[in-house]
Amino acid sequence: MPDPAADAPEEHAALASTVEEIDDALLGGTRRYSARDLADRADMSLDFVSTFWSTLGLPHLDPDDEYFSENDADAIGRAASLVRDHGLDLRTVLTVTRALGHTSDRLALWQVEALVEDMSSRYELDDTTARLLVLDRLADLAPVLEAQLVHSYRRQLAAIAGRYAAEFGDLGRPGDEPGALPLARAVGFADMVSFTRRTAGLGSTDLSAFVQRFEAEARDVVTAAGGRVVKTIGDAVLFVSDTPQVGALVALGLADALGRELDVSSVQGAGGLAEGARGVTPVRVGFVWGRVLSRFGDVFGPSVNLAARLTDIAEPSTVLMDQGTAAVLAADPRFVCEEQPVRELQGLGTVTPVRLRVATS
Repeated sequence: MPDPAADAPEEHAALASTVEEIDDALLGGTRRYSARDLADRADMSLDFVSTFWSTLGLPHLDPDDEYFSENDADAIGRAASLVRDHGLDLRTVLTVTRALGHTSDRLALWQVEALVEDMSSRYELDDTTARLLVLDRLADLAPVLEAQLVHSYRRQLAAIAGRYAAEFGDLGRPGDEPGALPLARAVGFADMVSFTRRTAGLGSTDLSAFVQRFEAEARDVVTAAGGRVVKTIGDAVLFVSDTPQVGALVALGLADALGRELDVSSVQGAGGLAEGARGVTPVRVGFVWGRVLSRFGDVFGPSVNLAARLTDIAEPSTVLMDQGTAAVLAADPRFVCEEQPVRELQGLGTVTPVRLRVATS
């Protein structure tokens, strides 16, 4: 009878070889520099190198360990040039680096887990085998994923530049209060109803599919209407738009698209997603037009807090807004605004919610 333990050294050697190939493909060769080497090469302090690396969200290592590759040395050099050649404050460089670390960590994990699911379902593999297969193919897939990342990043930068340019004409317009938050935005939340109950009993595959369906459909609705997703938080999505009208269309679209019944009969027999999740993912939506502060890839301000509180009290598949937002939309014939009973909202006091509906012809 074969002894599994006898095969372990060979399996470990093969795995180590695969990791070494991935390092060569992704990191620009072998790890042959220490943190001290990188500091000397960039003509920066060891503290600069250590701070950069920890801010990126990666392990802090012994400064004499040969852990860094040629690509790592180039990255340190570029960070140093932002300070020396472009005159950026060190705190700004660290903020930019932190954004990269936070986003790329989540992005890499998200994409690798998607690849694992693909391998598992296509080849009917168990989770461990699927992960080993992804590891084996990662060096070949990485250049394609990297090219798509760079393209997406550049397009997003171009989109931001376009939005800034469009807003320049509004600077200093009458009515702006001194010290007001800088950006006029529609901001809203869509919060899934009874998430815990709807996902109770789902296995990892169905739970992942359920959450992915929610995120994907929410993003599609927001983007199609002209808004932008700020973030998703498991069972909720935070969105913004540049005009109250677009924000209203996004809010109504989310309440409608995520409140419909799925075709349960088509998947129920096979024990599909709808069977465990009861077939629907209705949301409550809160939506406010106001001024916000944009930092760290997120938005902040009283209107964000108000939108969140309105979401808490909205009925499933409905949209609530405040009276100020309703006044802005009142002249638009596409919308109907219906005042609701006065409510006490935690931390905000008394508010008169207004329900937003699509006007019927």
